[in-house]
Amino acid sequence: MQTNYYSEYSYNLNRNMEFKTYGHAGLPIIVFPAQNGRFFDYENFDMVNALSSFIENGKIRLICVDSIDAESWSLENGDYHNRIEKQEAYFRYINDELYNRIIAIAGDDYRGKVGLTGCSMGATHALNFFLRRPDLYNGVIALSGVYHASYFFPNYNDEMIYLNSITDYLPNMNNDHPYLPLYRQSKIIVCVGQGAWEDEAIEDTKIIEDSFKRLGVDAWIDYWGYDVNHDWPWWRTQIAYFMQYYVE
Repeated sequence: MQTNYYSEYSYNLNRNMEFKTYGHAGLPIIVFPAQNGRFFDYENFDMVNALSSFIENGKIRLICVDSIDAESWSLENGDYHNRIEKQEAYFRYINDELYNRIIAIAGDDYRGKVGLTGCSMGATHALNFFLRRPDLYNGVIALSGVYHASYFFPNYNDEMIYLNSITDYLPNMNNDHPYLPLYRQSKIIVCVGQGAWEDEAIEDTKIIEDSFKRLGVDAWIDYWGYDVNHDWPWWRTQIAYFMQYYVE
């Protein structure tokens, strides 16, 4: 399997950001780590291996990125506005900087066809980035995400936080929103187990399911069994299962 490591300066974050790619060809898919995670976690938790057949056969190319969650979503005692500004800087880094590097690596034919995935907090980022920029991304596989910002920002009153709270802005989206045609031509997969540590994710996933139905978006919302926990062994099974359909 072809792998490449990068450490490149981000002008939005004023630091070097690390990422690693897996694969020589195929659909580029950005992988967000779980909460406070690092770019190497996906490999270390055997997720890359779970997708090895897709990677080695040139179906997909993974781009595993770093997070800055410890400065934004997870900084419980920090000022809300500063925290969400940091998240918006990360949003710009991914969309304005990393995205262009991915296109340079994968080829211009993939512009507008980049996918997104992640588990837990990584799923939160993946779905949020897709919903906010469907002009850049045309697919997402979100596993076990919590999608309401109040989980991290209790009693917030901030427009930027609202723009990062899927279970707030998606139910409020109008039926004539210009993003809807883009959603409808994309592959959207949102999955959650019904076992341990999935209660918050189940509630949010149901809100997302209802919103997509109201908006006429044919998303695949999947609830796995009561033995399916919020943990890596199940995410490995889920990502390999869903990727079969994603790359069709």
